[in-house]
Amino acid sequence: MTSSEAAPGRGTAVVIGGGLAGTLAAWALRGHAERIVVVERDRYPDGPVFRSGLPQGRHAHLILEAGHRVLEELMPGTRQELLDAGAVRVPVSGDLRWLSSAGWMAEYDAELAFLSCTRPVLDTVVLDRVRAEPSIEFLEGTEVVGLLGGPGTVTGVRVRERGSGADKGEVRDLAAELVVDASGRSTAMAEWLRELGCPAVPEERVDAGAAYSSRLFHRPAGADLGCSAIYLQTKAPEAPYLGVLLPVEGDRWIVSLAGMRGAEPEPGEAGFAKHLGMLRDPSIRKALAGAEPAGEVRGFVPGPGVRRRYERHSPDGLVVVGDAHCTFNPVYGQGITVAVFAARELRRVAERTGGIGHATARAARRAVAAVSKNPWAMSCTEDVRFDATTGGPSGVLLRAQHRFLDRVLAASSHNPAVTAVFHEVMSLVTPPTALFRPAVLAAALRSR
Repeated sequence: MTSSEAAPGRGTAVVIGGGLAGTLAAWALRGHAERIVVVERDRYPDGPVFRSGLPQGRHAHLILEAGHRVLEELMPGTRQELLDAGAVRVPVSGDLRWLSSAGWMAEYDAELAFLSCTRPVLDTVVLDRVRAEPSIEFLEGTEVVGLLGGPGTVTGVRVRERGSGADKGEVRDLAAELVVDASGRSTAMAEWLRELGCPAVPEERVDAGAAYSSRLFHRPAGADLGCSAIYLQTKAPEAPYLGVLLPVEGDRWIVSLAGMRGAEPEPGEAGFAKHLGMLRDPSIRKALAGAEPAGEVRGFVPGPGVRRRYERHSPDGLVVVGDAHCTFNPVYGQGITVAVFAARELRRVAERTGGIGHATARAARRAVAAVSKNPWAMSCTEDVRFDATTGGPSGVLLRAQHRFLDRVLAASSHNPAVTAVFHEVMSLVTPPTALFRPAVLAAALRSR
């Protein structure tokens, strides 16, 4: 008798959500679960096209260098597959012109880089690899409506085919030894856990009120910006406007504009043009002067940043990853990379514990929390610079951190060695403590 026959759900892992975080989690569990079921509420389109179930997908996305390294470790060959699909390699110095709050970043010979493409290309490269794995199956057009189990243990999920009114499918049980929630920002896990009688999971919130407006453009023939990408950062509190131009497949640019609460982009073409004029530097506006739009202006309001502390209080049999676990202000570009980190930790824990049992879930919750800690702190520390931000840290230590980081940024505008370390930290290759290396510290203390 196999382990699956010994008890309902034994050897089965269910992943809620078939986006990037969910497909990576499913891939991480292959070889450790006998059966992996990905429950995805939408139906996947044919090929790399935008889908309605991923509203943030129409905006600028990237995996930071640390994320590329881990993704290549999990799925060897993905860098080349992304390049073959049209992704553009952008070194973070030279090819990326970065205007920080202190000025333009000093240039140096950069080894760090990221691959720039639209979100559908990234998702498709990962999804195609996962779909080819025999132990992973997909339930498309199916939604999770609740959990199985009790206050101490999650033993599966309740699912039904999506529909409306009388067309809604019959609810059925799907037993599992491990449930992974990767359902994103709209996760209903808190409600499902309440229904099981579980206490509320502690959470931290910070909300800078960020809002986005994005559009694709055809890159004009012969266009020469002197770089491949432009990042115009906010300067708190007086300039809460952000703009980024990235090269993507099909000889196009994707341009995303953002503003914090009180400085949100107005809707439509007029709002997009107005926000372009509010940026601290005219370089993106000038680049677009001769560019033909390749799509409509799209808006997006991501909502607050939330870090849910499942490692502190959670029933056995449950792990939460991706935006369902921790949502960041998207302006820092951390979310996808942290989701990749979580998949690696899930795999490492399963290898160490030898399966997908309760010990694996408990260890995975701690590991997922650990890899989100530094990115969350970095995001929150910057978000609270804006007067209209709600939540987040405060106090004397925070003010000291802001003063020190301001000096680091000032040094990075003329000291390539400091810029290199700062890029490593922002690319999540190196922890923030690297900014206290003697050479960086000395340069920062000399800067104003």
